[in-house]
Amino acid sequence: MNKEVILNEAEHRFEIQNPEGIAFVEFNLFRNGIVFTHTEVPPALEGNGLAGALAKHVLEYAKAQNWEVLPLCPYIKGYIDRHDEYKSISSLHREK
Repeated sequence: MNKEVILNEAEHRFEIQNPEGIAFVEFNLFRNGIVFTHTEVPPALEGNGLAGALAKHVLEYAKAQNWEVLPLCPYIKGYIDRHDEYKSISSLHREK
């Protein structure tokens, strides 16, 4: 199973391409940050860890850019909820 993540800037998404379909996380950029809006894995690819691999990749990417993350996508928000190392970059998880 291919888990290589590709940045598709034209479509505003990070992708993992496989013969059975494309798993992806959609995003939009804002000043000093990134909004993750939607994660999708084709039914034929569910249960293979693709959503988790995408979530980790996109959050590491944002961290490397020193961007604030606005996780509007429920999957990305849930991933951050379970991984404390990303709470410091999430606008929804920082202590006020």
